[in-house]
Amino acid sequence: MPAPPVDAPPAAAAATTPAAAVAVRVPMPIVRARSRWVPVAWNELPGWSDDRTRELWPALLAGCGKPADGWAGVCKLASALQPANDAQARDFLQRTLQPYRVEAPDGQTTGLATGYFEPYLRASRVPRGSMQVALWRPPADLATRKPWWTRAQLDTLPTARASVRGHEIAYVADPLDALLVQIQGSGRLRITEPDGRERLLRLAYAGHNDHAYRSIGRWLVEQGEVRVEEASWQTIRDWARRYPERLNEMLWSNPRVVFFREEPLPDESVGPRGAQGAPLTPGRSVAVDPLSVPYGSVLWLDTTEPLAAQPLRRAVMAQDTGSAITGAVRVDYFWGWGAQAEQQAGRMKQPLRVWALWPRP
Repeated sequence: MPAPPVDAPPAAAAATTPAAAVAVRVPMPIVRARSRWVPVAWNELPGWSDDRTRELWPALLAGCGKPADGWAGVCKLASALQPANDAQARDFLQRTLQPYRVEAPDGQTTGLATGYFEPYLRASRVPRGSMQVALWRPPADLATRKPWWTRAQLDTLPTARASVRGHEIAYVADPLDALLVQIQGSGRLRITEPDGRERLLRLAYAGHNDHAYRSIGRWLVEQGEVRVEEASWQTIRDWARRYPERLNEMLWSNPRVVFFREEPLPDESVGPRGAQGAPLTPGRSVAVDPLSVPYGSVLWLDTTEPLAAQPLRRAVMAQDTGSAITGAVRVDYFWGWGAQAEQQAGRMKQPLRVWALWPRP
């Protein structure tokens, strides 16, 4: 008699075990390039029953526009469902997905949650008044010079400045705002055209100068100007106001320059597109390391509100990435756009645990 399959029940129990139970396959751990996923029970997800799960649906359907491998079946079912309430949405996820604890290859299960947002700036199509700081589309020689000019070289070398001449999209008043939209990778501009008309447009990421990103917040910490726990965009702006003579020194500590393409923004409620190609949903989209978590995955986050101990536990979609987002237990939480989103994102450096919710085997 051939040996029973490894996932079959003992022979003595087979006669009394329902046929459906016999067919259940025990999920195995999943090993990815920078993470290991360990199957767990739903009751191991802290706060699972308290989430407003129906709010996930717009982000889930956006991600299903470019589904991850293995997600086609779940996406088809999700697209046909408009959950009437949170319980129905939660039941769907439990019926179709299997939770996995995400951990580093060495078994580490805790990591870091930071936040990001889409800046909203006033700008001018041509330099006028205080608006003299340019934001550029990719220059013609970007692909032929590796690495390209640094931020400091662009500000000081005539040859470097010539490379971007004629590639200006818009001008803003504050060099920190220009840096901020480059760090975030996209932005909304309320732009004044040469004839005085105003309109809203989006700057979308279109490339960078092939230099590593360096945090100006970390630079301030290394200079002894602020403590690690104080580093935020508000702290950075306050420091720049106090020491304007050192502003360029701080800006030049980050050699990376990001370039943009201009996009129309007919619907202000639609977020920027992340690396997956789907529009980001405030509070329900995160950036991840794609070598740890594939785009289009549903994740369960266990973290806390910025600078607080209040739990922040919810289902989100992995739909973006960033140069600083590396490792297994690491997310950048998309807060949306506007002043409040900037404040929350700039303060978020919270402990994190993550579970991946993946189609059942």
